[in-house]
Parts: sequence; structure tokens; C-alpha cells
Amino acid sequence: MAVLPHHPFADSCDQVIMIFLKAAIEALAALLKSKSNSRRAVTSGYLDGLLRLYQDWHHNDVSNNYIYIRRGLLLCLKHITNVQLGRETFLGCQGMDILFTTVQDSLSCKNLDPIITIVTQILRKCYPKEPLPVPTARSFYSFPLPGNAKAEPPCEGSEGDYESDGEEEAEKNMDNEDAESKEEVSSGRRHNLSLVSLNFFCFLNLKEFESESEKEKTLEDRTESLPSAPSHFIPSAVSVKHPNCRWRNQSITEMEPDPGEKDFQVPLQSWTKEEKSIWDQTDEKRDIAEAARDADSCEEEDPARSHMLTLRPLPEDAAWYKKAFCSECEAAINSYPGGRLESSDTVTNLLGEHQGDIPFHSPLFYITRAKCVKSIPNYKDLAFPDFWGHQPPPFSKPMLERKHGVQRDKVLDDVRRLIQPDDVIGRTVFDLDEPRWVTSLSSVTRGTVSAGLGSELSSAQFESGNLRKAIQVREFEYDLIMNADVNSNQHHQWFYFEVRDMKLAVSYRFNIINCEKLNSQFNYGMQLVMYSVKEALQGRPRWLRAGHDICYYKNHYHCSAAAGGGMRGKCYYTLTFSIKFPHKDDVCYLAYHYPYTYSTMMSHLDILEQNRNPKKVYWRQQTLCQTLGGNPCPLLTITAMPDSKKRDDLEQFCNRPYVFLMARVHPGESNASWVMKGTLEFLVSSDPIADLLRKCFIFKIIPMLNPDGVINGNGQSIEEEFNSQDLALHNSKGSLQTSHRCSLSGDDLNRQWLTPSSQLHPTIYHAKGLLCYLRSIGRAPLVFCDYHGHSQKKNVFLYGCSIKETLWQAGCTVDTAVITEDVGYRTLPKILDKVAPAFVMNSCSFLVEKSRESTARVVVWKEVGVLRSYTMESTYCGCTHGLYKGLQLGTQELEEMGSKFCLGLLILHLKSLPCSKEVMAQAALLLDLEEEITDRTQRSVTVILRGFSCGN
Repeated sequence: MAVLPHHPFADSCDQVIMIFLKAAIEALAALLKSKSNSRRAVTSGYLDGLLRLYQDWHHNDVSNNYIYIRRGLLLCLKHITNVQLGRETFLGCQGMDILFTTVQDSLSCKNLDPIITIVTQILRKCYPKEPLPVPTARSFYSFPLPGNAKAEPPCEGSEGDYESDGEEEAEKNMDNEDAESKEEVSSGRRHNLSLVSLNFFCFLNLKEFESESEKEKTLEDRTESLPSAPSHFIPSAVSVKHPNCRWRNQSITEMEPDPGEKDFQVPLQSWTKEEKSIWDQTDEKRDIAEAARDADSCEEEDPARSHMLTLRPLPEDAAWYKKAFCSECEAAINSYPGGRLESSDTVTNLLGEHQGDIPFHSPLFYITRAKCVKSIPNYKDLAFPDFWGHQPPPFSKPMLERKHGVQRDKVLDDVRRLIQPDDVIGRTVFDLDEPRWVTSLSSVTRGTVSAGLGSELSSAQFESGNLRKAIQVREFEYDLIMNADVNSNQHHQWFYFEVRDMKLAVSYRFNIINCEKLNSQFNYGMQLVMYSVKEALQGRPRWLRAGHDICYYKNHYHCSAAAGGGMRGKCYYTLTFSIKFPHKDDVCYLAYHYPYTYSTMMSHLDILEQNRNPKKVYWRQQTLCQTLGGNPCPLLTITAMPDSKKRDDLEQFCNRPYVFLMARVHPGESNASWVMKGTLEFLVSSDPIADLLRKCFIFKIIPMLNPDGVINGNGQSIEEEFNSQDLALHNSKGSLQTSHRCSLSGDDLNRQWLTPSSQLHPTIYHAKGLLCYLRSIGRAPLVFCDYHGHSQKKNVFLYGCSIKETLWQAGCTVDTAVITEDVGYRTLPKILDKVAPAFVMNSCSFLVEKSRESTARVVVWKEVGVLRSYTMESTYCGCTHGLYKGLQLGTQELEEMGSKFCLGLLILHLKSLPCSKEVMAQAALLLDLEEEITDRTQRSVTVILRGFSCGN
């Protein structure tokens, strides 16, 4: 750049020159927005000149007086590199090296952010595209489907948002032109379910009201052979949870009578002893047959399974480690009669030394249920957090404040790999697709085996978890690749893996490089969760929000046609985070969100059924159906026992309106299970409001609609430990969330409600059949709610259905004034907005979109005629309003949302349905008390949070 002599006119001349130069560069940048002009500029050799000119300005503008000139030159380069020829020429001119080198001098100056931003954009765009380092994008595991059904075909790649409203994925090629005819056909198919089988789920048996002594004896008979536990009561929801509880197991299929609708076909007064006896014998035979089948599934079909179930190794510095988990002890466990790990001295000694204090959780009951789980990889291990349990921390953690420039720093680190390849270790330390890893493991029955590469490899099969490949990039940095859903080539979101032998005060960085969503709450304050085994054994067994320098951005990987099985062009995103572990040589687990496995759910149901008050709480657990994988899908019926055996009380008992609840149709949405857990615990509690609510409704609940996806989703049968610089990561075989959205058929089950297949989608088929049956006998539910999780929005909110609001939003020319619509669908959200701290009415939506017409919410609204048909979305992150504003939601807040939903249902009942004076008076008194307790609790929480903020 020429330097003008210092003269009175020099400054003014210099300003004029700069103005003209700025205008010229801006004009050139505007012209280069045209791709044809950009190609001409490249073929004319201008790109190399622009690079040298920018480099010259960068070196000479030491005082940063001409940032606008440098920025203008970068804009020209940005537009030129929008065309492929420009990107190729940019790489040939060493543009990556030049921009990467020059930007290093600018990172410390915040005034140069406009420069740094454009440089980062150019570097990301011009980084050479690479396929993922896996042979195929499809899941490593597949499941043979019944009949001639085929797994999900590869779909064309798209950068569209797979979960725009968090409720279900938008299918790109859905054909709905004949929706009406499909409904008629599917209606016939739905009712192919026999009337007797449907009636069976809604049948009242008067033997329910046998003497209490007979009832108690039956319970004792059913539980005498199972692990015992201390007996305590289920506390009130408004009180602090009791640290202990009473546990009891039960048969998977329990056929107790239901306050259902048999009396609508056979009037109550016409029942005879003969008729009742015939039905009872039928029930009993069915009960015995199904119980025997379930027992066979746990013991006879795979006798080796119960002998192979072991707990993951714990930190080696624990005093009892070698005694409890060495190979000899494992052999002793396997030789124990029946191979029952829960009966061995190993776990008994462990539990005796480290007493758990977690309400509604029993490690022994968890093992009992986990032994019966059927999975594609045949799990052999238990993850410690699932076995030991989780206790919510005393404080909610604030949303993570995003560090300035964290994303650009991560992108520049990626570019450094290209510019300085000698700095990259690039060693594959685990690869599920590599035969030698699988072969090494196939011969391992216990202990460890050397797998080369200086790694320690061990068998680990347990529910949840997802890791397909791990590559060590630098000393304390790893690239991780998740597995796709079974029979699918997409849906990469959930992760859950184990890390061991870490160093203290060292920041480890993990990059998950095959995420698919366009954006994530990880960019807006969300943290992953971590569970430390050492912390748990010291009395703090909890998942905690953890991680720093977290960001989510588009990377340079793409899905090739060969790897995608025909799918091409899909781009991937990186979730990167750094973490310091709390202890040296610990065993820690990292997960996308708080895990909640199928075995956790089943053992939780056992504990709730055991601890309920049978004189007040009617509980019936049935098997809705068997899943594709052969696992039972539980169906619960909860209501209040009748006040007496008088006819009026029995009629009131039978005629209560239904509420239909379900959760976890998408396996990756574990937050939905935590909300459901809060709902179930409240419904069977001793809380007076829960007691009144049970008297108002019959609850039909499917707590986990997609057990196979939760169990097998990404089915890693191998957990890999790789030691590098004393670090080991584990590929936790996946149940719970490894499958983020799909079932074993590779289908998103929440898109199958229009025409579910009895073979491919049995849980949807039978759930819809039950709903349609209730409608056919005039007992359609008052409320239907499907619990979900939302990965891209904050707060908890509802999606509902409204014709008018849909037409208004669409700008339809139809005169909505002539359309009559009951606005009662808005009542429950308004109530929840007032009683639930995490719920936000302004986040709710009541639109019925074309792409959502095959979802549960819309189908139940249209076909079953339920006005209040909802999807409840719970954030993975935190809240923007109310008591929890600025805080990340934990399991305690999610469970509270489940209990507050029940409170909202009671208020809805009082507002919508006729009630007796006694019920109204009792409700008024209880709700006033509830409001007083809530206000007092909120004031105390505010004081605690204020103190927590001051302490930090």
C-alpha cells in the first residue's frame, strides 16, 4: 500500500482514496454474488490476486484502521467460493493455509470479530468433503422382519429439520391423497382385534372385592420367592419423598379385574354366578397361559442369559473390588443355582457396604427385570448407573453460558488437522465394523483380552448406550461415531458410553461427528449428563449436568451414496464438548440426557404396585401385546377402589371417565419417561389430591410404547474399552436411547397411527384398537396425552388440535365464523400454565399440519373423537419463564411436571364435568391447601436459588 507524504491535504486525500477503494470493493463483492461472475473471476485468475491482496492488507493494517477493506476482500472470496470451481481453485492457491495463518493474529482482538466470522465461514465451506470413516451409514445391527416386510428404505439426504416441532419426523414423500379411504380400510383392520380380547382390557370382575385377608394372602404367595425389601409408605406428593420404600416383584402379566365396560354389554343387575364363573375361568386360563409364556421367555428360551448377566467392573482402587468382581467371583456367580446374580454374595456384599438410599429403586429388582429382557445383541452386562440408581441433586444447574468464540475455535481446530496433519494421532481405538474387534470379543467369556493397539477390550452388554467407532485425534481428544437406529441409516442423536482410568484436572474433548439435526439446544445452554461411580459409592449417586466449551456445528463429513446404501448428499454435524472428571481412575458414564431403561421402568412398576394401598388404589398391570423383539408392553389401569360393594358405588366405579396416557414412542426421549414416572408415583401416592383424582377417573397408561427401541435401538453388543494415556471409553450396548426414534422395523412408530400393521407395529396396532373400542362403546377418553421430549425448544408445553386455529394460521379463505368448535382443548394448557412451574402456555400450539396427520395426537382427535388430544413436549434443556427461568431441568423437575399434570386433570374435571357437592367441597379445600403449599415452596426455592447464585 503506497504511503502518502504527511501534508495538510494528505489526510483528506487518503480518506478520499479509501472511500473510493471501499466502494470499488463493495461493488466487486456485489457482482461476485452472481455465480456466473464468480466463475469468470476464477477462470481469469482473480482469486489468487484477491488472496494476495487480502494477505498484504492484513500484514500492513497493523492498527486495524481499515477493517472494512479487509472485510470487503473477504466477502469477495466468500462469494467466489460459493461455486465448486472457486472452492477447488481456493484450495489450489493454498487459501486454507493463508486464511488460517492470518486469522491466528486476530483471535485476541474482539474488534476483529467481523473478520474472524467471515474467515471461519470460508474455511468451513472450503474444507474438503469427506465420507464418514465407516463402511456404511446403516446401523451395524439389523433385525429380520416378519413376513415379506422390508426395513426402512434409504431416503434421500436432506438438511431439513427432522424434528421441527419435536413431535415426529417429517416424512418427505408421504402420500396422503387417499387418507379417507385408508381410514376406512384401517378401521376394519383395527377391529379385527376380537371383541373379547379388547373387552378383556376393560372388564370388571367382582372378585376384586374379596376379603382383605384373601387379598393379602394372594400378594404374599406371589412374592414369597422374590427379594425382600423394607416396607414403607408411598409419601404425599407435596411432602419430601421418603428415602426408603418397600419392594416386591410381580408377574409380567398380571390379570386383575378392571373397572371396565363389560357391564355395558351385560347389565350389572343381570349378572349371575354362572356367567361370572365362566368369565373368571377364561381369565384364569389366559392369565396362567400368559404368565407361563412370560416365565418361559425369561428362563427357557435362553437359559444361558441368566448366567451371563454381570455388573460392569468398578474402579480398581475400591477396597472390595477384587473380591467382588474378579474372574473367580464371576465364576462363582455363574455356578450359583439358577445363575441369579441378585442372589450372589457379590452384590450382597456390595449393597451391604454401600447402602442405597434412592426412593422407588431396588438394584436387585432391576437385575431381576434386566434378566428377562430380550435384545438383538443379548446383553450380558449392567451399566452401574442403571443398577445403582439415580438420586436428584439438591440444586438445579443454570444453563451454561456460551463462551465467546467457542464455535470458531472448534472449527479452527478442525482446520488445523488439515493444515498440520502431523499433529493428529488418527488412531482407531474401537471400531464395531472391524471384524478383529468382534472376533476378539466373541471368545471372551469373562475378564479381559488384549486387542492390540495397547487397548484393553472387555465384554459389556447393557441397556442403553451408543458408540460405533472411536478415533483418538490428539492425546486427550477423541472423535466418536454413533450407530444408526436398527434397520435404518439415520437418527443419530442419543449417546451413552463409559469412560474409565482418566487423569485428574485434565480436560478431555469428545467430538461426536455424525449428528444430523440442523441445530441443537447444546448451542443454547444445554449440557450433557455425567455419572461418577466413585461419587455414587460415596453417597452421591446421581446424574449431573456436565461439560464446558460445548457447541454444535456443521462439519465437513457427508454421506456418500455407497455408504448410505443409496442415500447421498446428507451433511453431518459435530457435537463437541470438553469435560474434567471429578476423580482420578474413576469410572464415569456420559449420556445425552438422563437415561431411563426398559428394565428401570419394569422394576419401577413392581415397586409401585407393591407399595400402593390396596384398600384405596386399584392397580392392574396387563400386557398390551408382545413386541417384535418378544418383550411385553405393559398396560396399566389405575383408579380408586369403590367405597363399598353397594350398587351405587360399583356403578360410580365403572362409569368414571377415562384418561389415556402413553410415553416413549420415541426411545431417545428419556425425559418423557421421567415425566411419566412422576405421574405414576403421584397417582398411587397417599396424597389427598391423588385420592380424589382416582375417584374421578380411570387411568389407562402405557408407560413405554416402544420397548424394543428402548432396549435394542442401536443394539451395540460390544462395549469397548480403549486405554490411551490411561483413558478408556466403552461402547455401551444400547437399549434405551440408542434408537432415537425408531422401532425394530426401522419405522417411526408415531407416524404409523393411520394404518398400523399388527406384525410390524404391534404396540401401535393394539393401542389404537383399544382406543377405538372405547369409542365404540361410548367411553372415549376425556383426555389423551402422549408424552414426548423436544430437542430444539425450551420449557414444557402441549401440542393440541384445533380446526379454526389451523385455518387461521394457513390463511385459508374459509369463513371460520360459520365453523363451530369447542374451545375446551385450551382449558388444560391454561390450567397447567398456572400450576406447573416448567409449563409455558405461550409455547403451545394447536395446529394440525398435513405432515402430522399420522401421529397419535391427530389420529386420536380425528378418529376416536377426543377433543383434548395432546402431545406433551418436555425440553432436554431448560426454561425461559417462571420459577425455573434460566435453569436446566433435572429429573426432579420432570417428575414434578408429571405430578402437576395430574393436578391439572383434577381441576379440568371440576371445570368440565358435573360433580357432587361433596367432591366439590373436598376439592376446594385440597386445592386451597395445594396453592398455599406451592406458594410456600416457590418462595423457599427462590431463596435457595438466590443463595446458590450468590455462592457462585
